[in-house]
Amino acid sequence: MLKVLHGPMSSLGEQVFRGPVVRIGANPGPGGVQLNGYRGLDARQCVITAYTGGTASVAPVGTNQVRLAPHPNVNWKEIDPIHGPEYLSEGCAVHLGPVGRGATVQFVECRRLGVWQKGRLASEIGDLPDGTAVPNRTGPGQRPIPGLAGSAGVPAAYDARRVGRISASRVSVFVVGCLTLFAGSFAVVFLATGLYFWSFRDVTELGPSEEGLEFYASVSADAVKKVRPELLQGLETPFYDFIMAPNITATEGYKTGLDVPKNWDRRLLEYTSASVVQHIHSQSFFGRLDAVQIEYARVVLTMRQAGLPDVLAAVPYQESRYQRDLSSATCARGYWQFMPEVAYRVAVDAKLDFRVKNCRFRGRGDFLWSPSQKAPPPNVYERGDYMEDRQCILERCEIDDRSDIEKSTAAAAFTLGEAWRDPSIARSGAAVQIMIASHNAGYDDSRFGMRKSTNLLPAYERWAKAAGQLNGHKFVGENIRCPDRASEGYCGSALPAETQHYVYPIIAQHLLAVCYYAQNYPQNPAFKDWVDYVNDKDGYCKQFKIPNKIDAGKWKRGPRP
Repeated sequence: MLKVLHGPMSSLGEQVFRGPVVRIGANPGPGGVQLNGYRGLDARQCVITAYTGGTASVAPVGTNQVRLAPHPNVNWKEIDPIHGPEYLSEGCAVHLGPVGRGATVQFVECRRLGVWQKGRLASEIGDLPDGTAVPNRTGPGQRPIPGLAGSAGVPAAYDARRVGRISASRVSVFVVGCLTLFAGSFAVVFLATGLYFWSFRDVTELGPSEEGLEFYASVSADAVKKVRPELLQGLETPFYDFIMAPNITATEGYKTGLDVPKNWDRRLLEYTSASVVQHIHSQSFFGRLDAVQIEYARVVLTMRQAGLPDVLAAVPYQESRYQRDLSSATCARGYWQFMPEVAYRVAVDAKLDFRVKNCRFRGRGDFLWSPSQKAPPPNVYERGDYMEDRQCILERCEIDDRSDIEKSTAAAAFTLGEAWRDPSIARSGAAVQIMIASHNAGYDDSRFGMRKSTNLLPAYERWAKAAGQLNGHKFVGENIRCPDRASEGYCGSALPAETQHYVYPIIAQHLLAVCYYAQNYPQNPAFKDWVDYVNDKDGYCKQFKIPNKIDAGKWKRGPRP
């Protein structure tokens, strides 16, 4: 139990936080103490660790300033910062940050809260400095716990090991107090271990079991209801790392509480979990992942360089299964399935070499056409220059960069970044999922004189006005109303059916791609940062039977949707 003694959070009084590890800072991650409105604090200023028997210690993260006193009535200028773990006693005070800034927190007490639920335990190794000696960690004496460094070349907000990664517990245990891990007798531990493996007996069997499809466009509400609670909870770790952590970063402190799982878009997480179950059973899905591992890696690295989330690498998988020459019924083409007009806009607005030029139409002789508008018309089937009788008549173009992986991905980083940087979307707390959806329904074509109610910015603003801005982070999940992607209309949603079912398969595909690539291609610079999900005993990939690349190679010619 902790209490902030001054500033904007002092009115909250005593607050209870679950241990055995609690991070404290400006953006500590799930289960941590988020100090909003205080200057001079790092994202994770310090970490409090509890031990068997009711003792606890506080340690700075890195070189952050942390001062400790037996009571709050001291002159903090006279107290030097601590450099390693120090024991906490009831009523002692901890000042975080430079003197005159930061926050002072009082350690009130530890008490047992009850049974610990697996999947909620924050990893204790992510924030402790290398070589830190933790007192009484295994009884008398000390032992060092190595920290985990961030990954070179990856923005901190998207590095799973630097954003307060949650680790799923491999054995159910008891929590002693908000900060104390209860160590039971051997019999209790043995029973808990047995119950754990019993509860996970079906989850651990999830793996490729049928030929299946390379891609599943939607799941049914019944499939969502059948998702086992253990799987749903186990997927909270990657959902935080790849979706919620970037969302929290995008809000820049505008919206709080997004680090707590109960405050997430739970409906989106449920649909994502059901889609994971769909895809994990398919051999063809893993066969295709293996076939496109080079392209997937290239997109991951490009998005990181642009400061965008890794999960966007699954967008071209959903759009085309990374097929360079795939064309749609509305003349969208290439890896990202860009419309011709998008190429014109990117070339003009972003000054990128991304062109669609001198295109020939079926049945129109030598007539050559090039796009000259920045967005497709609202009803492309009826008003598209390249459409006739609701069919695409664009046969080929002398120059078509939509089939170039590097140029099209650079274009995607620009177009997706437009939504990502929009202040209204960034503050929603759902910037990642709204950005993904914008690739399907557009971001805001009103900028080009084409008002479309399906665009994500106007759709979000209408919905948020009715539902309340505080609920903005639930926008995508709450608007899944139609039974499937092929449904007609909106079904009472702010989004058309196709867009409703667009986001969660992308997230699901990426979560499994992380496991597959980290296991089979761990040396690839794009994938090496995901290896902990496979190697750590608490990594979420341990829930699945991820195939090796030899088996996946045999499945590369599976059926396509």
